[in-house]
Amino acid sequence: MKVVAILFALVAVAVTAPLDSDKDAIVLRHNADNIGVDGYSYDFETSNGIAAQEQGQIVNAGSENEANQVRGQFSYTGPDGVVYSVSYIADENGYQPVGAHLPVAP
Repeated sequence: MKVVAILFALVAVAVTAPLDSDKDAIVLRHNADNIGVDGYSYDFETSNGIAAQEQGQIVNAGSENEANQVRGQFSYTGPDGVVYSVSYIADENGYQPVGAHLPVAP
């Protein structure tokens, strides 16, 4: 009888233990079907609040000014419970992120 009581106690502790939201996260949505010669796009979302989307293409193809051009955004919930969002462009001018929590150059 003591063994059964101990077993139930262990099961109760295991069931009520908090989940590690990052370690136990699952993919809720993932689309990456749009990959081709003209460019690509993808998006995903996980159960722990991470989401991202991006699309890219080559601009000025075949010219001396040929470059990759990417636009996207991502968001996640920080340890402080705040949702952080970043939108960005990456092109011949470099990576250019924008977010309410990011510093802005003078």
